[in-house]
Amino acid sequence: MPMEESLIYEILSAVEEIPEGKVASYGQIARLIGREKNARLVGKVLSMAYLYGSYPCHRVVNHAGRTAPGWKEQRCLLESEGVKFKSNGCVDMKKYQWKI
Repeated sequence: MPMEESLIYEILSAVEEIPEGKVASYGQIARLIGREKNARLVGKVLSMAYLYGSYPCHRVVNHAGRTAPGWKEQRCLLESEGVKFKSNGCVDMKKYQWKI
């Protein structure tokens, strides 16, 4: 079943709001658009965001601060914005999570 473009753009618009040097979780984006239980849907949309333009998808991590599997550039992009990683390889969510 194809996704509604309006939903895709709603997710991407929320991601676009994340300030440089901050991160949001998939669940946080889902809550922001009123779809609290749809964190995986957010991840699916972000995996194909390149089809819709340029969005700062690298600023979205999981709730524990883990980057997307198989996307090595994500960490470099975040570090270039000043985001620091803990010794376990996760973003320090207490320090860098976007407060809405």
